[in-house]
Amino acid sequence: MTNRKRILDEFQKLVRFDAESGHEEEIGVCLQRKLQDLGLSVSKDKAGNLYGFLPGTRSGDALLFSAHMDTVCPGRGKKAVLHEDGRVTSDGTTVLGADDVSGLTAILESLTVIQEKELLHPDLEILFTTGEELFCLGSAAFDYTCLRSRSAYVLDLTGPVGTAAVQAPSILSVDIAVTGRASHAGFAPEAGINALTISARALSELKTGHTDPETTVNFGVISGGEGRNIVPAEIHMQGEVRSLDHQKALEQANLIRDCFLRESEALHGKAEVTVTENIRAYRVPEDAPVVRHFRRALSDLGYGEGKLISTFGGSDNNNFALHGISGIVLACAMENVHSTSEYTDVSQLQKAAELTLRLMIGDEA
Repeated sequence: MTNRKRILDEFQKLVRFDAESGHEEEIGVCLQRKLQDLGLSVSKDKAGNLYGFLPGTRSGDALLFSAHMDTVCPGRGKKAVLHEDGRVTSDGTTVLGADDVSGLTAILESLTVIQEKELLHPDLEILFTTGEELFCLGSAAFDYTCLRSRSAYVLDLTGPVGTAAVQAPSILSVDIAVTGRASHAGFAPEAGINALTISARALSELKTGHTDPETTVNFGVISGGEGRNIVPAEIHMQGEVRSLDHQKALEQANLIRDCFLRESEALHGKAEVTVTENIRAYRVPEDAPVVRHFRRALSDLGYGEGKLISTFGGSDNNNFALHGISGIVLACAMENVHSTSEYTDVSQLQKAAELTLRLMIGDEA
């Protein structure tokens, strides 16, 4: 029932917006107008999130559909290039923005078909968020008391359509400041307290990469020192812990803190370790209603049984779970995201829209 040409046209129009995180205003104005034209009542909150509501035309539990408006850098001056084989790429100088324009497009096309064909549907809630690429800042600020839905479909996953993430990790940011004492490295190295040595000793006690199959630790930024002939007085490090088990994430963060505090004390320095919880892990049971509805929609469309996965990436669904909403994250025609080689495929874009439409109208199709 979806329109392939309209889907491609919509995707190409939305991609043109410069919508790097923190700069979603223009695309937000466009999307608000589109939702209103489709008959939804729409509101915008202080974080820039757009919430739309379409009253149901049949009984059934309300359903929430969500995608995010922002893109990663480089995302200014994006151009969608259509290739003969149906692939859509950028011109190679920016990301394409399929993350998450593909999700936005699928939702808009589904709502359009519902209105065109006067299809029956339950109450539908739409949430287009800001700042998702910045650890889901927009959805973290959203007022969830306005929602009727207890089930959600978040269109924001790579892979073939029919894939859904039912589990995602906690992500903790770890910021470390190690302080020693500067001294001339040639004349009086013993008078200094080497912050780099403290850091190295602490790091040598820690396992990075996969600490177990569910947990990863990484230190990605290290800076400090004033000159090659000066004992470094300060070292700053930025790292993260990810785990599908929230308690394991906390345990790793505590282990990092203990190592740095112990080694700094042993060498008469000082360490400050700050741990920030960015998103909280969740897991949706495979027999949950939201999963059963997804599988039934795939079967009805002839798409097979689908594939349920765990992902080590976060999404707005992490915040939905915190507020008692059972949601899964759907693959929606985006590949090689967060890179200038990002691409989508017209047939997958249409398939994502068909699945979204089927989820919206359910058994009344």
